[in-house]
Amino acid sequence: MNAPTTTDFATQNTPIGPFTALVDAEGAVLASGWTADAENLRQLIHPSLRPDQVRERDELGAVTRAIAAYHRGELTSIDAIQVRQRSGEFLMHAWEVLRKIPAGDPVTYTEYAAISGRPDATRAAANACARNAAALFVPCHRVLRIGGALGGFRWGLPVKRWLLDHEGGKAQLTIE
Repeated sequence: MNAPTTTDFATQNTPIGPFTALVDAEGAVLASGWTADAENLRQLIHPSLRPDQVRERDELGAVTRAIAAYHRGELTSIDAIQVRQRSGEFLMHAWEVLRKIPAGDPVTYTEYAAISGRPDATRAAANACARNAAALFVPCHRVLRIGGALGGFRWGLPVKRWLLDHEGGKAQLTIE
């Protein structure tokens, strides 16, 4: 039997609510989102990576700094943060592609499917967004429906709208 595993998490205030990140022992983000519920985030992690328990920390070094910098307007601060997710080959590839969509230049689900190498797989592309556990660092909020409708977002459409406005230079920036 394997020894129990523990992952660290920290929650910080942002202009759109609390943001929590869970990281592994190497500092890679396993899950993140606009919530203070670390246990809910732990459940989003693929079973092969999911820790048995979470441990709260005041901060997570580079991850905490990147979250704060992003919300202050330094939109590329999240790009260098390592993310660790696991799934099938297409989802793994699709998540890598999401990380390359530039801030302020959202794409449609159809365009996302095409740049992910499966132009006829719009539903699979949408599924990659829905199954993404590492919100912000794997910026699924940058994918929209045809015509610019927001589509879905685990953390709510007001959060997605704020993120898109923030990346387009339209959001109100007040960090608590």
